[in-house]
Amino acid sequence: MENPDAPESETTATPEPKGKKRRWRRIAAWTLGLLVGIPVVAFGLAYVLLDVRSPQEVLADLDKTVVLQNADGSELLKVVPPGGDRLFVPYDAVPAKLRDAIVATEDPTFWDNEGFDLTGLGRALVTGVGGGSGITQQYIKKSTGNEDATLTRKFSELVLATKITQQQTKKEIFESYVNIISFGRGTYGPASAMNAYFGRKLDDSMTWSEAAFLAGMIQSPSVHDPYASSHEHARKRWSYVMNKLVARGYVSQAEAVTMTYPEDAIQAPSETRAGRVTYEQYHIKQQVLAELEQVGYPLDRLRGGAMKVETTIDPRAQAEAEKAVKERLKGQPEHFRASLVAVEPGTGAIRAYNGGGWSVHDYAGTPYGTGSAFQPFILAAGLERGAGVDEPLKAPAEVDFLGETFKFEDQCGEAGKCTLREAMVRGARGPFVDLAKKLGAEAVREGARAAGIPETVDGAVTLREKDGFLISPGIAVGRYPLRPSDMAGAYATFAADGMRATPHLVSKIRDENGEIVWERPSDRAPAFKDDEALSRRIAGTMSQVLATGLKDRPAALKTGDFQFEETDDNAGGWAVGYTPQLATAVWVGSDEPRRMRDAAGEKLTGRTIPADVWQRFMNGVHQGMPVRWPEGSGPRPVTTAPR
Repeated sequence: MENPDAPESETTATPEPKGKKRRWRRIAAWTLGLLVGIPVVAFGLAYVLLDVRSPQEVLADLDKTVVLQNADGSELLKVVPPGGDRLFVPYDAVPAKLRDAIVATEDPTFWDNEGFDLTGLGRALVTGVGGGSGITQQYIKKSTGNEDATLTRKFSELVLATKITQQQTKKEIFESYVNIISFGRGTYGPASAMNAYFGRKLDDSMTWSEAAFLAGMIQSPSVHDPYASSHEHARKRWSYVMNKLVARGYVSQAEAVTMTYPEDAIQAPSETRAGRVTYEQYHIKQQVLAELEQVGYPLDRLRGGAMKVETTIDPRAQAEAEKAVKERLKGQPEHFRASLVAVEPGTGAIRAYNGGGWSVHDYAGTPYGTGSAFQPFILAAGLERGAGVDEPLKAPAEVDFLGETFKFEDQCGEAGKCTLREAMVRGARGPFVDLAKKLGAEAVREGARAAGIPETVDGAVTLREKDGFLISPGIAVGRYPLRPSDMAGAYATFAADGMRATPHLVSKIRDENGEIVWERPSDRAPAFKDDEALSRRIAGTMSQVLATGLKDRPAALKTGDFQFEETDDNAGGWAVGYTPQLATAVWVGSDEPRRMRDAAGEKLTGRTIPADVWQRFMNGVHQGMPVRWPEGSGPRPVTTAPR
């Protein structure tokens, strides 16, 4: 008799047939065999078929010229490999300090590893991107010319890393690597790099400071070169390498304290002095190369593939930019400098980029205090939070904000009251400092960031103190420095009905057969709270508030001045404005902060030379363009420009 309380297995379970079990075991065995066998076979075949080129073969391919094109396909300039920049250096001739600095920075386990980073490769297998970037793998990427973030590339890289590690000594691998990597300025290998940056031969007289500087160039030379970014940026990179040297035990902390960044020893690039390009072209080239590095196409990869780079530059707009700056500054004091950047609203395409024709210093890529040209971002933050532009406000005589007292002369007329709209036109600062206080410093920063001011520039956080956290009261009066390219890009958001797009100079990259290998994706999006209707309302209000006039069309413009210390003079002036077709920022100042007075002895303000340059450029470039703002929907032409 069956036990009703017996477990189910005792009364109902039926033994699985032996044949079925054997079938499942065979399937499992075959599956395991395939999972293990296929990769092993593939690895073996790849090991036999794939090979790594010698550094001499790689260097021979680097003679190919890279062509930068204008947006219309015409030639902008050529990046021609200069002679004598690929000097092969045997391992023993590379100073020990430089070898140690490179290993400490690029691959601290190089002397002991098997040629690859297992952690990085595992991440690549999971995500399909990223992965180990040690010295052996970097050499393989450079020698094969394949730097695509794909699983196929990572697999072949793993095979070749294993193969080269078994066939060559670590010294041979390092020798090959150090001779084909770019240190920037068109150099390959440490000998040409030492000459390009320090004007000296490569020998054991190299200091730790120089070694750290050169090792720091390898990651992104078009960005880390101080003449492409700034000495402040390059000093941060140098400090990073020095910290690695200390952490890896190559340099003691006591030694590191005595070392300084070699600013005075670093030479300016010689390319423009050799007459290959103008200074204006040089600045565009450096910005394009830096942008290309950020998207995975460094110069050596471009050269290896004889690639063509289509930029966003409009040759007619570029010519107008250079003409406007040169004509207006003619006859002015020798210390006057200027820059101009013009961005297409809605796409972020930079149509004109004039970093100045004075030296390798790029004035369009250098941050400066913006003064009252920053006010539209304060207003945008207020509009986003419900502030009105036509409500009468009493202009405060002084405002206490974040521990600083701002005092103002009455700029709102006899009544002592004006709206934010009127305050913008009059150049009254009090109402905007008061608005910034009501909104809070973080909200003001968020308003600027929403419009398009980048979070960081050259690794430094914008619109904050150096600690990256605190915000000073100076944000209410435009003390934080911003680049002309940042300002043009952010104002372009207002011109594009509140749609933000990142400013850029590179549109497409084509291989030597003309096939597109990379194209910039659009990142156009509503600027404020991801709300297209709200963004359109804020942009429309801004265009009405900043209304000005060109010869034959309405436009929007804001000028600004940056005060020189505690004087009545200014150290710089801005004019930033737009039409629906183009947003343009003009900066005028000097190499070092100083009192700026023009040839007639008049004080520089945004309404003088900067506004004149802006008007000349915008009138010239808009000839023949349709008027985009229909009657009644945009700013009406006025005869005076807002301050």
